[in-house]
Amino acid sequence: MPNDQAGLCCATAMRKASRRITQFYDDALAPSGLRSTQYAILAELAARVQCPPTLQELADALVLDRSALGHNLKPLERDGLIGQRQCTEDRRRRLITLSAEGQATFELAKGLWQRAQAHFLDVFGETKACALRQTLLEIAYDDRLVSARG
Repeated sequence: MPNDQAGLCCATAMRKASRRITQFYDDALAPSGLRSTQYAILAELAARVQCPPTLQELADALVLDRSALGHNLKPLERDGLIGQRQCTEDRRRRLITLSAEGQATFELAKGLWQRAQAHFLDVFGETKACALRQTLLEIAYDDRLVSARG
């Protein structure tokens, strides 16, 4: 690590690490045709297949704003991996669903992801990776860090 890196802000260090990790997982997932962001969406939908989320619920689970999520959903919908259906209890609500093709693509990608995850744990260490993941999730869901603009 270059010596001048120690004084950088947390956001800069986080972005650098995020780019490195994203590239690593994107490369691993490439044979499935998915990027890591798309894999995360399919994984969330696969976990919620019995109770599909609304767009807002999915955005909240992924810590994305609705417009960014909508942008990420378009190629998945175009490729037939996800769909939308009307909620039976409230016809104004649209539920995001995983298609059969989406489930098959997710299963293929899951094996690739598991190999990448195992390699990451080997390189970084399981204890450090667990601590890192816990810290990152604490940051991701800490409402005190939500911007007070407005």
